[in-house]
Amino acid sequence: MEFLSNKPLLITDTILRDAHQSQAATRMTTADMLPALEMLDSIGYYSLECWGGATFDACMRFLNEDPWERLRTIRQHVKHTKLQMLFRGQNILGYKHYADDVVDAFCRKSIENGIDIIRIFDALNDLRNLEQAVKSTKKYGGNCEIAISYTISPVHTEEYFLKLAKEIEQMGADAICIKDMANLLLPYEAYSLVKKLKATTKLPIHLHTHNTAGTGAMTILKAIEAGCDIVDTALSPMAEGTSQPATESLCATLKGTEYDPCLDMELMNECATHFRGVAARLEKDGWLVPSKVLRVDANSLKYQVPGGMLSNMIGQLKQFNAMDKYYDVLAEIPQVRKDFGYPPLVTPTSQIVGTQAVMNVLFGRYKTFPNESKGLLRGEYGKLPAPVNEEVRKMAIGNDKVITCRPADLLKPEMDKYREEIRDQATCEEDVLSYALFPKVAPKFFEYRSAHQTKIDSTMLNKDNKTMPV
Repeated sequence: MEFLSNKPLLITDTILRDAHQSQAATRMTTADMLPALEMLDSIGYYSLECWGGATFDACMRFLNEDPWERLRTIRQHVKHTKLQMLFRGQNILGYKHYADDVVDAFCRKSIENGIDIIRIFDALNDLRNLEQAVKSTKKYGGNCEIAISYTISPVHTEEYFLKLAKEIEQMGADAICIKDMANLLLPYEAYSLVKKLKATTKLPIHLHTHNTAGTGAMTILKAIEAGCDIVDTALSPMAEGTSQPATESLCATLKGTEYDPCLDMELMNECATHFRGVAARLEKDGWLVPSKVLRVDANSLKYQVPGGMLSNMIGQLKQFNAMDKYYDVLAEIPQVRKDFGYPPLVTPTSQIVGTQAVMNVLFGRYKTFPNESKGLLRGEYGKLPAPVNEEVRKMAIGNDKVITCRPADLLKPEMDKYREEIRDQATCEEDVLSYALFPKVAPKFFEYRSAHQTKIDSTMLNKDNKTMPV
């Protein structure tokens, strides 16, 4: 496919993934999606983002769903539109680095089960952490879109991002995504960056932003004028605020112009009608809180909090019955981020920084460090963009040696180990991968699935004698 600035704009809709991850803590079920899938397939989108990110974990942890079965179901009903996922490089969909053989197996199975485009990113923009995922995606016939995690800091300059784009092109990417997870990329900065990226690389440019600060739609429009080839939007029932700008609004804006995406607006409206019902249910259940995720908050330009991080943080505060500390936690985030070497706030670093900020507010600054914070400061996730606060690092990891190589180089192959550990419960290679990524969550889900299929309550099993009460 040729990508030229005077060609119609291509649109990726995020309603099946990032929209509900950002607004409703990823609580949309497959059953919620099913009635709309064939309509979505007929609208004319470039792709549908439907998998990856936090959806995998949420399926098993909260919804008692098999994430692989969700993907297969979507693929069964979406026959013409590309399916897209978000992939965290060496983290895959988890929160730590996995060995190269796990990354390879996950890419293979994702593509086999229906994924066309794998958007691969590293939270720290450490391209070493993308090498295996890129190699495997290409090996198994997937489209490889490498994302730049956009952020603002003393080290994240326009020159920094242009240099990164050149390196991404050399890695063999099929496209470059500007991943603006916290709506920090302002309209005129977007125009400048996209314009220079188009002059720097021959790869198509895909823009992903949110509307947390209220500038998302303007940012998209200026990026389009600068030559952006593809943009992410969300159907209106779960658009705006911490989610993406609304698909319908952008299509109406571009109608009759050279950028007109020419999507089927009638079908889009039918889909929107369905998802309004889903959004209403999520709001009733307490997962979608309009006052928190739909209001424009220009302070996000200061706090740099992405949508998914915000909804998860709200969930954490609810668990501690501490919603009154919401703005205190937001105010703490910039300090933690500076102390941790200015990591871009995107999964998993957004969760790490966000959780540390919650701990600091609730229990005292740096009185406790979650293991993930220790790992980030130890270098387990890769090279941090800027020097860290060494006093904080000392409190977190003591005299531990800081990792300077590609972290995955320290990991031995793991798939055989995972196969052995879960052999009594795993029914396929996909189950092994689910266990590899979420070893505490997956076995509980497998027990639930087995009980549901056999109508036998596994909690009644005497595991030592392998007997059931009569």
